[in-house]
Amino acid sequence: MIPAEGFAPTLATVVAVFERFGIRFHLTGGIVSVIYGEPRMTQDVDIVLDRRRVVDVQESFLDALSRSGLLFSAATARRAIGAGEMFQVLDPERVVKVDLYLRSLVPGELDRSVRVELFPGTTLPIAARTDAALSKLIWIQRGSHRSRRDLRRILEAASAEEQLEVRTAAHGMGLEHLLDQVIEEPDEINP
Repeated sequence: MIPAEGFAPTLATVVAVFERFGIRFHLTGGIVSVIYGEPRMTQDVDIVLDRRRVVDVQESFLDALSRSGLLFSAATARRAIGAGEMFQVLDPERVVKVDLYLRSLVPGELDRSVRVELFPGTTLPIAARTDAALSKLIWIQRGSHRSRRDLRRILEAASAEEQLEVRTAAHGMGLEHLLDQVIEEPDEINP
């Protein structure tokens, strides 16, 4: 695992491809947990892409990713794009993995992205705090233990309005009980 700053060169590479084709995107996952929660190490970069635009430029987009030096299975990428799933690309020079998600966990999340200075001189769109929290809640429902602490840290730094938005959305998704359970958990296991 490497600190988030170690991803800067790889992000510059993939963002250049996204911008070339007018593909809306934002960062999510561990990097966003660091921004909204607490410093921690992360293993990869998670990015949500506008699937409709990717579909429109699919072959040129995949060719550009390949020509930029990123490694991936074109067949796997085509299947993921068609199904609205995730595929991975690897920056072999820096040994950094990027997960490209062709669907949003939280409906409309790309419309609510916020721009932040992720690294000195590098401003990129990231998931809004409420969407990041809801995404963590969904991953918790799917079995992610790491997301439990991330969610607590994101909510601790959230405004009262953001906390209410998360609670309201969690209720609408049938996840309010899980939200309460995670919030009440201690960070450390007591003997």
